[in-house]
Amino acid sequence: MNPTLEIFSQGEEIVTGQTVDTNAAWLSQQASTCGFTVTRHTAVGDKLDDLIVLLRDISQRADCCICTGGLGPTSDDLTAEAVACAFDLLLEFDATAFAQISRFFAHRNRPMPASNRKQAMLPQGAERIDNDWGTAPGFSLQHGRCWFVFLPGVPSEMKHLFQERILPTLSTRFLLQPAQLVTIKTIGLGESAIQERISSIELPVQVHLGFRAGADEVQTKLLFPFAYPGIAMTTLVARFAELLGDYVFAIDGLGEVTGDLVFEIDKLMTSRMLTLAVVETATQGLLAARCIGSHWLLAAKYEQSTTRLGQKLAVEANSGNLFSTAKAIAIAMQKSSGADFVLVQLYAGDDRQFNDKDKPIILYNILLTGDDFHQSTHSVAGPIKRKQNQAALLALDLLRRYLQQSASK
Repeated sequence: MNPTLEIFSQGEEIVTGQTVDTNAAWLSQQASTCGFTVTRHTAVGDKLDDLIVLLRDISQRADCCICTGGLGPTSDDLTAEAVACAFDLLLEFDATAFAQISRFFAHRNRPMPASNRKQAMLPQGAERIDNDWGTAPGFSLQHGRCWFVFLPGVPSEMKHLFQERILPTLSTRFLLQPAQLVTIKTIGLGESAIQERISSIELPVQVHLGFRAGADEVQTKLLFPFAYPGIAMTTLVARFAELLGDYVFAIDGLGEVTGDLVFEIDKLMTSRMLTLAVVETATQGLLAARCIGSHWLLAAKYEQSTTRLGQKLAVEANSGNLFSTAKAIAIAMQKSSGADFVLVQLYAGDDRQFNDKDKPIILYNILLTGDDFHQSTHSVAGPIKRKQNQAALLALDLLRRYLQQSASK
């Protein structure tokens, strides 16, 4: 059985919602990857009694606890004091910690406020965790069954300390048997449609299935236990991918580094030394912005409406002839840009439809690859920003599908 771990965040700004607790989410991912079973997230405000009660409770039920926040120099930073009170320890001055804090200010040519001395007061018997990225040293100690780690709440400092000071020691303190997570990334299918497609698969009892739906993709997650047979794992994942078809744009967790949709497109465009130009309407520049920093994007053009584009090319632009319009636009763009591929995104519907969340627009995408055209049509509804985002993703997905399909031939 994997050791249990709790995450404990301190700060009034956390419990009141003024600050989103991204630390807890990040630490959970790290701990789960290591092989811990994360059992709880707890947030407590700047109340000493509440902190003391929680620390005592955690010491009796968890194998490990990572705490963030409350290590600063001000009166509301109560972590070290709460630990001392909860576990009947004295606070002791740590000269090395004080020297590090003093050096932090000296290197910045700033006087050190007297209040910062408080950060060098650590509970008796605690092991100092040196902080090269800020003024607050962390510390760790064992009490009851639990090994506690106390880290600064500033996310950048917390991440550095965890990765460089804590992570290397975890395998020496705990018997960790990490599960393996495989994530199948899809675009164009909702969770219910995915569930229907994979319903015929008999999932082994040891394998856990889950879903995560986001604005840009839907992830189908398969969690395999430690030491699950590799061939059985890849066979099961392949079965899922087969049923989900070309909606799958990447599979994470089997060794290959994967990313979002544009990341996968970038790998394919770069490896084949291809270039792209885009023309967009509904996406209003977002399609090109999604590809920011990509050397293969040679040109991008935005027009407010399909009709205006059609008029410029003397092509009738109406919903019955949009693919003809898109093809003419693609040919003209290819001549002017010199790009290998041209991606054109048009839509049918007036401004009123585009701005009405209850009315859909029809997207018409054309991809020109040499002398060949590839096309897709989609109906997109919802608020204007959703329409814009989906239009960009679905246009780029046409490019992704062509690149992956042609690469497999």
